[in-house]
Amino acid sequence: MLRSAVTLTEGTPTPYLKVRDTAMHSLGIGTTHDMRSVISGIFLASWRFRGYTPKEKLNLWRGRVFSRGFGLWDQFIRTDLRSTVPALQIPVYFLEGKYDYTCATSLARDYFEQLRAPVKGFYVFDDSAHSPLLEEPRKAHRVVEHDVLTGTTALADGNGA
Repeated sequence: MLRSAVTLTEGTPTPYLKVRDTAMHSLGIGTTHDMRSVISGIFLASWRFRGYTPKEKLNLWRGRVFSRGFGLWDQFIRTDLRSTVPALQIPVYFLEGKYDYTCATSLARDYFEQLRAPVKGFYVFDDSAHSPLLEEPRKAHRVVEHDVLTGTTALADGNGA
């Protein structure tokens, strides 16, 4: 008897989820391009960050654990933004890491290109994976200061970023 192929519309296979983070981090395509461990790469760093109170830091990690428990991941995987959100009435800025396979940059660009919005900017960070704000903070700050806060796209890809 042939079994039907497992697709992401049926949910994310448990065996995949068990190896996903470790594999992505070892390949440099997960949370950050140089991160090899969630503990040393982001967990401890988040506790050292001075911008959040201890309660906010605790809630950050409680939220991460909680969100995995009620199917949010599977809901995201099944959602096709091209059909559910084809247009926005606000400016849109995509800050994408070149090595990001958590939210693949190529898929983000495909969505960006068809999305209708009054202002759109797409920015690829060449030394980043999923966290360009953490990995290339100077460039991110420049994009926010010069484009996002002014409602322009002068630094967007193709415009001399």
